[in-house]
Order: sequence, then structure tokens, then C-alpha cells
Amino acid sequence: MSQEQPRRPREERQRQSGVEPIKYGDVFSVSGDLASRPIAPQDAATMHTAEAAVLGQPPRGGPADSMWAAAAWNERAGLVGREDRADVVAEEGVTVTESEVPGGRIITEKVAGQVVGQYVEGTPAADAQVQVARQRAITIGEALEAASQLAGDKPVDRGDAAAIVAAEQCTTESAVVIPGGLAASAQTAAAYNEETLRDDARIKLSDVLTGATAKLPTDRVAIREDAESVVNAELRKGGRTAAHPGGVAASVAAAVRLNESITNP
Repeated sequence: MSQEQPRRPREERQRQSGVEPIKYGDVFSVSGDLASRPIAPQDAATMHTAEAAVLGQPPRGGPADSMWAAAAWNERAGLVGREDRADVVAEEGVTVTESEVPGGRIITEKVAGQVVGQYVEGTPAADAQVQVARQRAITIGEALEAASQLAGDKPVDRGDAAAIVAAEQCTTESAVVIPGGLAASAQTAAAYNEETLRDDARIKLSDVLTGATAKLPTDRVAIREDAESVVNAELRKGGRTAAHPGGVAASVAAAVRLNESITNP
């Protein structure tokens, strides 16, 4: 009863203001009851604890971080309370599991039985080799992080989401959009923004791209083909004739120009 009573005024304010909370379906590729539930602070706290218990510490940019960001926005908007928890999460819980594979392990994170994050974590030796290879050149993830700083206040639209999808696919060399990953978050942010009238309630590029390097399943140095793919995606889906200044496509293209200046001084 203590949780049900404070929900009514929040729901009333939501109807009056027209502001919708950020739900699981807006952030993760989930369905059913979970998709329609607002992400609440205690949900994020539970996932944070589960990640810490299994992984030693919560990964930067992982599902717990995404849930914390959404729950904080919902709380600031007065749509959830600090002690709130989604009923379906309270009933079915969260899980974090790991499966060993050659050279690393696969981490799978679930909320109420649905996958909200799955990624490969390499061994320290493999990570060190990657780090040496990209000491000087700029990676795709770093270019996306630059976009979060240069155009961070821009609401995410279809063109931005398409560019981020293309960037993630360049790193994975796969056409699959990873559930709960960076590209999936961008797509749900764009869809959410299309249904949101108030500009201050829309999800911004900085909300999606901050910590992009950690959110990508893998990362590598940006090359010319990457820039072409990302620029084409942003222009085609966004209906633009030029890339948004400082945005996703512009930042990846700038990274490629810098990288080429390093290899061809």
C-alpha cells in the first residue's frame, strides 16, 4: 500500500502535463508488460547490485547505467519515486550470467526474463593488444563521444539513429542490431522523441552517446569506408542534404580525416 498511494498523484501529473516516462521499451528491445513499464530507481539499483556481484563492478555504459539514467530522468520529471520498483521486475527479478568462450566471456543481462544487454568481454591480454594498436588514431567510439560533446543537446532523430546504427555495424561487421546496445538505444530514443511534443522531454544525443566507447560491443580505428557508411545513413534516413554540424556523421568523418593525416602526413 505504501508504494501504491504515491503513484496516483504522479500518474495524474503525467496525464495533465502530457509527459510520458521513459519505459523499458524505449531503452531496450523488450516486449509485453515489461516494455510498457517505466524504469524505476529500485530497478536500476537491483541491476547495479547484480552486475557488481557477478562482474566485480558494474561495466561503464552497461544496462545498469542506462537504467540509472532513465530512472533519474523519470524521477526528476516527478513520474516515479525514489523507492519505486516496476511490479514485473519485483516479481521476476534481474539476472546477470557469464559464459566462457575462447579469449573471453559472453555476458548476458536480463530483466524479467528478457535480454537487455549481451556483450563479449575479452581477456586482459587481448584488450592490451587492441589498446596498443590504437594509441594514436581515433576510433569510431571516440568519434561518437566527440559528437556527444559537440552536438549533445540535439534531440535524437531518425537520421542520428541510422548513423549510430551504421557506426555500430562498422565495428561489429554485422547487420545485426544488438539488443540493449548503443544502436538499439538510439533507435528507441528516436522513436520516443517522435511521440514527445515537449523539446525538454526529448532524449538528446548526449544521453545516448556519452561513454559510447564502452557501450559498443567492440571498437576500432575509423576508416574512410566507415565515414561513407555513417554519412550516407544519416542523410538518407534524416532527409538531409548535409550532415548535422558536430553530429554523428560529421564527427566520424572528422575522425577519418585526422586518422588519414596520421598515416599519410
